[in-house]
Parts: sequence; C-alpha cells; structure tokens
Amino acid sequence: MDRSRGTEGVADGAADGAADERAHRGTDRSRRPAVRRAVVLGGGFAGMLTASVLARHAEKVVVVDRDRLPAGPVARAGLPQARHGHLLMASGAASLEALLPGLTDALTAAGARRLALPGDLVTLTPHGWLPRTGEASHGWCLSRDLLDWIVRARVLADPAVELLQGVHGEGLVGDARRVTGVRVRGGAWPDGRELSADLVVDATGRGSRAPDWLAGLGLPEVAQERVDCGLVYATLLVRAPEAAAGFPSVSIQSGPGAGPGRAGVVFPIEDGRWLVTLSATRGAEAPRDQAGFHAFARALPHPLIADLLPLCEPLDQVRRYGNTADRRRRYDRLRRWPAGFAVVGDAVAHTNPAYGHGLSVAAAGVLALARALERRGADDGRVTAGVQRAVHRATRAAWSLATGQDVLYPDVAGARPTRGDRTRARLGERLQAVAVRADGTGGDADAVLGTLVRLGTLEGRPVDLARPAAVRALLRGPSAEVLPGREPPLTEGELALLGGGAGRLFEWAGGRVV
Repeated sequence: MDRSRGTEGVADGAADGAADERAHRGTDRSRRPAVRRAVVLGGGFAGMLTASVLARHAEKVVVVDRDRLPAGPVARAGLPQARHGHLLMASGAASLEALLPGLTDALTAAGARRLALPGDLVTLTPHGWLPRTGEASHGWCLSRDLLDWIVRARVLADPAVELLQGVHGEGLVGDARRVTGVRVRGGAWPDGRELSADLVVDATGRGSRAPDWLAGLGLPEVAQERVDCGLVYATLLVRAPEAAAGFPSVSIQSGPGAGPGRAGVVFPIEDGRWLVTLSATRGAEAPRDQAGFHAFARALPHPLIADLLPLCEPLDQVRRYGNTADRRRRYDRLRRWPAGFAVVGDAVAHTNPAYGHGLSVAAAGVLALARALERRGADDGRVTAGVQRAVHRATRAAWSLATGQDVLYPDVAGARPTRGDRTRARLGERLQAVAVRADGTGGDADAVLGTLVRLGTLEGRPVDLARPAAVRALLRGPSAEVLPGREPPLTEGELALLGGGAGRLFEWAGGRVV
C-alpha cells in the first residue's frame, strides 16, 4: 500500500467523521447540560474512544498521556504489546461503529484484513482441524499501531479534544463523595499541577493506579481477581510471500490438560505482512531468537507454521511479551463511589491476550459509558457508579472464557480449578469433538461449530448451547465412524504456496536469514 496516499485518506476520513460528530453534538446541547471540562487519563485505544464520547457532552476534553504519541501508524514506547497480533472481533467492530460510525470502512481502506470465521481460519484443536465452513462470525486483523492511529486521527480531528503529551496523572483531587480533578506532572509542568474537571476517566490500562487513588480519598480497598497460567509469547513480523494474498489465518493449539500449553498463530495484517506468534505456558518456554523460533514452530502438533516460515522474509527481531495474566478489579463491588470519576478499558479488566478479546471488551465498556451518559447526562453524579457496573458486565463473557481455560494449565497462579471448571472443560472438549465433524450441510455439527465461533467472538451467549441442535449433538457426541483429517483444510492454491514455488524461499541458519 502507498503509505502517503493511505495517510491522506485516513486524515480526510477523520476530518469528515469529526465534522459529523460536531454537528450531532451541537444538536444535542439544547436538551442536555454541558460539562465544562472532562479529563481522560490515557491516550490509547480505550482513552481515545472515551474522549470521542465525552466530546459530545463537554465543552473541552483533555486527554493526558505519558508518551509522545506518533504521527502515524508506528510503535509507541509505552505499548509493548502493540508489536504482537490483535484481533478485533465482530462484537468489538459493532461497538466501534456505534462509537465512531464509518470506522470499519476506514480500517478496510487502510488495508485491514476482514476474516470470515471459520472460513478464513485454519484451526487445529486437540480433536482435529475445524472445517472452514463459511461465516458464522468475523474478525478484523491489523496491526495495533494502525488501529490506534486511525482512531486517534479521527478523535483528535475534533477541536473539542486536546491532547497533553508527556504528562501523567499522579492522583485524584476531591474526596470520597466527588472527584473534582486530577493532579498531573510532566511536559510544561515538571513540578506538577491540578487540572480541574467535572468528570475524570481513567483509561491508563494495566498499570492503572486507580485503586490506590481511591484509597487516598478514603474509599475501601478494591478487590482484585487474578489467574495466571504463565503464558509468554514471542512474535516475529514477516513479509508474506507475494502469492499469499488471501491466505487464511492459522491457529495451532495444544490445549490445556496435556502439560504446558504450546501454540502458534499467523495473523495477516496490512501491507502484505504477517505477525507470527508462538506461545508457551508455565513449564515451557517461548523462543527468544529466530533459530529457536523456527525450532519451536516445528515442534508444534502440526508443522504448518514451520513450513510457512521459510517462505517469508523476517522484518524484525523476535519480540517477547509476558504480561498476560487475567486480572480484574472489582469496582462494581464498592458500596460507595465518587461522583465525577470512572474507569474503563484494561484499567478495569484484561484477559490473556491469546483469546483476542481485549480490544472488543474495551470498546464494549466505552460504549456502556456512552449509553449511560446519553440516559442521564454527563453532569449527573450518579452516572459513574452505574458506569462501573455496566463496564463490569462488559467484561463477564471474556473473563469467563479466558479464566475457564487458563485455570486448567499446570502450575496456574492465583486460582485452582474447581469441580465446575472441570465439568465445563469436559463439555467444551465434547463440543470441539463434535464441531470438527461439521461439513457445511446445516446439520447439528454445523450448529455446534457456529455456536462455538460466535461464543469465541463474544457475539453468542452460553444459553445458545441449549438450542435443540446443540443439545442433540452433545448427547450423541462425536461419531466414531468419521475421524478428523490429519492434514489442514487448505485449498489447492494454498497448498501450492507451501510447495515453495510461489514465493522467494528464505533459508534459516544460525538465527539469521541468508
């Protein structure tokens, strides 16, 4: 993609979108009291989405971020996880569209890849390969740098939003009844200053200090939940073969219950690149260099990713990341909550990134904030307590899915599997064993596969497993007469790529490409 033309397109789209939102905000002012100033701590994905919401209610929205944010889709210092794969689920895309209409069109124009699920995903489960039977749901693959930049450009095009860079929050101003501002330091204020605000929103992510800040106002300790399976993952950015346009995403999983978990994923992103990620839970070790990367991929339950790697050109060194524990702060349990303060995004809850739910849950939480403000008005002190309960509800499905799996791995920290966890795990295994028999004819196995896909993208609900087709399939169980295929469900063209004749062949030797 021509990066300069892409930049102009995103900038033009951001200006048009911001103009539409300003017009909408202007029509609403007659029926809704305006907040003088709102402050958002954190200028990342959740923070910028929050700023777009508050700009409809406030005269001025100040976004505070400790980093100097880049002027394009490039890495930022304070977001090491950006170098790894990100999947925006269908539910997350729907939340984004509700918050910033037209954003998914902007993603497409910038080169993001829309994946039909399961049709564009080659997945190996412990029970066999999942069939690629059309589209039960979908997701978007793109680099985190590009997504953040597109959202940031759209939000900052609104003159009601001001960005303070190189500045960080140090504490809340106010008392246990109401927050009236925030103490900040950095940039033009090396000695610190107070920013008064009618509403302060913490979107500072996993390192949020909100529990300490609330305690400093005299509020009770915030309960926290944690499940840590010790997952560490390593990612290599590569140039995909020229003939690989449209090649499916790949996911190879060993699953819990069989010793340390080992997995590999291929994320197709913009500009003809792939993010190849290999991961291991506690007791195994993710690779640290390119030679180890290739060897780890070869040792997975199937060598598909290892066979793809020599066809690709490495564009970076291997990047590792290990801050993957499931953590949730239970703000919803506080009996008292200060008016004028809210917490969103990863600052509330974040789950193991291997499940790909982070972006979607963050967007859902900000959408809950938006709806609360629409119902009650941004200057209503009661709104923030309700927001915290709504944000918590937005985390439930992803939390249940992630912790229900992570708790089953060896030497998990923070929790131990209960009898209920093991029962649900056996149910999940039976569902997968049925799903691998789906054939696209609309039978019960297809219904189970579709339900699993929608649950995984946060579009479905557990109650969907009580539908007749799913119940029948579960009662019957997998057919002993049909064994899952041992080879991945690839088309002839995709198999031809693996033959090595469709692209330049890179040889891996001693950790270097020659």
